[in-house]
Amino acid sequence: MNVSIENLAPCKKLVRVELDVTAVNTAFDAITKDYQKQAALPGFRPGKAPRDMVVKKYDAEIKDEAKRKLIGDAYRQAIADQKLSVVGYPDIEEVQFGRGQSLQFTATVETAPEFQLPEYKGLPATLETKSVTDADVDKALDMLRGQHASFNTVARALASGDIAVVNYTGTCDGKPITELAPTAKGLTEQKDFWIETDGNSFIPGFAAQVIGAKAGDKRTVNVDFPADFVTPQLQGKKGVYEVELVEVKEKVLPELNDELAKKFGAENLEKLKTGVRTDLENELKYSKSKAVRGQVVKALMDKVTFDLPETAVANETRNVVYDLVRQSTQRGVARELIEKSKEDIYASAAVNAKERVKLAFLVGKIAAQEKIEATQEDVVKRAQQLAMMYQMPFDQFIKDLQKRNGVNELYEQVLHEKVLELLEKNATITDAAPAK
Repeated sequence: MNVSIENLAPCKKLVRVELDVTAVNTAFDAITKDYQKQAALPGFRPGKAPRDMVVKKYDAEIKDEAKRKLIGDAYRQAIADQKLSVVGYPDIEEVQFGRGQSLQFTATVETAPEFQLPEYKGLPATLETKSVTDADVDKALDMLRGQHASFNTVARALASGDIAVVNYTGTCDGKPITELAPTAKGLTEQKDFWIETDGNSFIPGFAAQVIGAKAGDKRTVNVDFPADFVTPQLQGKKGVYEVELVEVKEKVLPELNDELAKKFGAENLEKLKTGVRTDLENELKYSKSKAVRGQVVKALMDKVTFDLPETAVANETRNVVYDLVRQSTQRGVARELIEKSKEDIYASAAVNAKERVKLAFLVGKIAAQEKIEATQEDVVKRAQQLAMMYQMPFDQFIKDLQKRNGVNELYEQVLHEKVLELLEKNATITDAAPAK
C-alpha cells in the first residue's frame, strides 16, 4: 500500500492511498466465495451454484461490499501508519476501483492541532481570604425563619421590611407594556400583588417609592428597567406605574428554637446551626474552587496559541447556538426577537465555541501526559449524579443517554473534571483581602 499526504490547511490534510491489484483481487475472490456459499439459484442446491453465475447475479452487491471493505481497511491502516490523529469523519473520494486494477482513493481529513503543551502547573490565581462567620450563620438562619414567617395586616404606613399588597398598571413609552412585550402581562397589570420592600424585588426602585404610603393611597412610580432585565424588550427602558396600596402586611419571623429546627429535619437548634454552618462552608469551598479554576484555565489558554479544526469549531458553535436559543425560549423571549438577534447570537457562540474546543485539546493533551483516565466506575458515578439532578430513574437516564450516543460525552466530562482538579491542586494562589 502506498500512502502520500498533502497539507491543505492548518489541521486539514489530503491522504492519497493506492492499493495494488493483488490485494484488490484477493478481496474480490474472498467476497465472491462468501456469496457462492450462501447463494440459492434455481436448479442448484444452496452453495453449489457455479462461480460465474453467482458473479453475474450478485455482481453489484459484490462490488459494493469489496469497495467498502477495501477502502475502510486501507483508510484505517493508512491513518495508523502515518500516526494521524483524525478529528471527525473523512471525506473520501474514489479515484479508481474495479476488478483487475489497483484501488486509488483520497481522504480529506481534519487532524488534531499540533502544539507544545505549556507549563500547566503553578498557574496563578488570586483568592479572597473569606471564611464563614457567626454573622453569616445568623443571616442564613433568618432566611430559614423567613420560610415560616407569618404576615399580619397592620393599619400604619408602609415601612422597610413590610409587604406591600398593591394594584398597579404599567406603561412604557406611553403604551401598555404588553404592546412592547406581549408575554409580559404580569408587568402590565396586577391586582393584590405582594411586593417585599427589602432589596430590589420585583423591579429595582419600585418598592422604595411606595414606602410611607398607607392603605388606600395612590402613587405614580417611575422605574428604570435594568440592562439585564428578564424581559429583553424592556431592557434599558423607562416604565411608569400607577399604584394603589391595598394593604400593609408586617412580616413576623418565628422564634428561633428547637421547634423550628425540627421543621427543617434537625433534632434541635444546635444541630440546625451546625448543619447551616456546614452547608455555608461547603458553598464557600465550591465558590473558591470555581474561582481558582476559572483563573487557571484563563492563564493556561493565554499561554498557547494554535490552529483549530474547522469542523470541530463549527459543530461546537451549533451546540452553543442551540443552548443559547433554548435558554432564551425558556425565559420567554419571542421567536421573532431571537430571529432578529441571530447574527449576534452566532457571533457570540462562535467565540465561545473556539474557547471550548481549544480547552478540550489542552485538557486532552494534559490528560495524556499525566496518564489521567476516566474509568467506567467514574462514568457510572457521574451518570448517577446527573440522574439525581434531573430526577430521573438511573436506568431510564442511561437508556436516553445511549439513544443519543451520549456516553462518550460523559467520559469527556469526567476527564475534564480530573484535569481541572489537577490544575487547581497545583495552582499558585495569592491571598487577597475580601472585597467590601
